[in-house]
Amino acid sequence: MSGLGSQYWPEVIEVLRSIVPVYNKVNRVISLGKDEEYRHHAIKGRVMPENLVLDAGSGFGNMSRVALAEAGGNARIVMYDPLPEMLANTRTFFAGAYRPSLSSGIFEHMPFQDDTFDAVLCGYSLRDAIDLRKAIAEMHRVLVPGGRLIIVDLGKPDGAFKRWMVATYLKHFLGIFAYMAAGKPGLKFTTLYGTFLRWPKNSELEAMLAEKFSKVVFDKGMLDGAIMVAAYK
Repeated sequence: MSGLGSQYWPEVIEVLRSIVPVYNKVNRVISLGKDEEYRHHAIKGRVMPENLVLDAGSGFGNMSRVALAEAGGNARIVMYDPLPEMLANTRTFFAGAYRPSLSSGIFEHMPFQDDTFDAVLCGYSLRDAIDLRKAIAEMHRVLVPGGRLIIVDLGKPDGAFKRWMVATYLKHFLGIFAYMAAGKPGLKFTTLYGTFLRWPKNSELEAMLAEKFSKVVFDKGMLDGAIMVAAYK
């Protein structure tokens, strides 16, 4: 089974719960400042005014914020995350009176009807699925025909040397940068290496998406260690 599995997933969730106060600060540092650039690259031209958008694994709402700007402030957004603690911080991310809808749950069992959303966003979250194929199937189910699944995440290079380079950074250097950014709580981010080991290679993920979606656009950065994907239903 692709995904974290029911045994490892609770450990990752507990780590995420413990790093809520420093999540954004550390994510910016360990992505070498590229996280926002990659969100914009993936979302640009794929969220339109009046779209209904699901931010799956939304965290504080980084993807939602970029999507709302792309839609000129005219989009309806549902933020969906397994951690209520993450959703509790959303108010600081949206200016003025705008308030997204909030819902809590897991990817594999979404409480939404078929053919509901124009776009589903996954920003650094799909990698934490319990069952990756089931999560992808659920995202496909809730999208309208022609809807877009937009993914920004770690990449797992197909080439052995690039894969070794990315793995070495995650295993040996990420913790140093995270500690510099946030002190001891930052060390919890070393769990990313475990999720990387369970994550499919880029070509495998692309093939998995192609099993459900009619078109997959797969862009890469940082030695293929970062991916920006759009899959069209």
